[in-house]
Amino acid sequence: MTASSNRAPARRRLLLASDRGDQSSELAGILNGVGDVGTVTTHDIPEAPAGKFSGIVVDINLRSAESVQRVRRKLVSDNYQSVPRLFVISENLHHGSMQAWALGATDTIERPFDARAILHRVRAAFPDASDFNDSEQGKALNDGVNAAHLVMVKIFERLPAGIPLTLSDVTRAETQILRAVKKSSLREWLTAVGRHHNHSYRHCLFVTGFAVAFAQHLGMREADQRRLARAALLHDVGKAFTPVAVLDKPGKLTDAEMDEIRKHPRQGYEALATQGGFPPEMLDVVLHHHEFLDGTGYPDGLTANEISDIVRLITIVDIHAALVEKRSYRMPFTHAKAFAMMEEMGDKLDRQLLQAFRPVALGT
Repeated sequence: MTASSNRAPARRRLLLASDRGDQSSELAGILNGVGDVGTVTTHDIPEAPAGKFSGIVVDINLRSAESVQRVRRKLVSDNYQSVPRLFVISENLHHGSMQAWALGATDTIERPFDARAILHRVRAAFPDASDFNDSEQGKALNDGVNAAHLVMVKIFERLPAGIPLTLSDVTRAETQILRAVKKSSLREWLTAVGRHHNHSYRHCLFVTGFAVAFAQHLGMREADQRRLARAALLHDVGKAFTPVAVLDKPGKLTDAEMDEIRKHPRQGYEALATQGGFPPEMLDVVLHHHEFLDGTGYPDGLTANEISDIVRLITIVDIHAALVEKRSYRMPFTHAKAFAMMEEMGDKLDRQLLQAFRPVALGT
């Protein structure tokens, strides 16, 4: 065995920037569970992160203009542009969220601290040095996953807080996502995003991977691959308004809870339509991705010719992603079993598109 194989895997290197003194000691202790933490005041944030730096955690009084300006001056520099940043929110959640996003937050955590939840958020938001792949394929995968994760944060954290989602928030991520799936593989994409603790994030990222891989398999031009990536990222935007207790329930939903879930297509559609700027095609996907060709879907009970091709495609990858994901109440189905179950759905799905999807589904 070589000396290098005996070497302990590298840990995340995190910087905790705090003006809260003893109040941050609990957080530092939690963060030590997933990385090596260096704690500094906002006066002492280095001009540039030294070496491979996984991310910065900022725990300041977001109502203090002085503290906010000190952090802003450092984080707007080129040295920190690509560094993920996680902000601690306390006091008034809405005000704190607005300030954090204005400072470029990658994600947020809240007081009082839930250690287990924080560790999950850090693992999702900050790359692990032991998993970092320095190859061209690895860099493409890391960039794509991080770009997609940021869209999820904007959908599920910012939108419910009243911060508008724009089409450009979504389109900025497209290039990195397409390159990630093409340069690495669908299997590697699913492995990377499958580590995410948040079920809603994970599902949307699964659907995005399948949609892009399907588009690339079909030889679609890049503009159409982008349309599919955009549609997949946005399709479940309405779940941002579904109670978390319902989304994360570890068991069978009641009829009332199912009714709540079934509101999400229209809630997402109305939120984006009200804001404006989203193409009709994207709104169609958000509203109709649970429709079936035989008219048994929801919310509008559409049939055959009433359902567009892009909705048909997203519906297929959405169902497959849901079946192969691990859920709190069941283990994941294999890709082969999931595809067989979809074939048994008969006239509910577009049969030609489903068969075209077979190599993508079974090739993972």
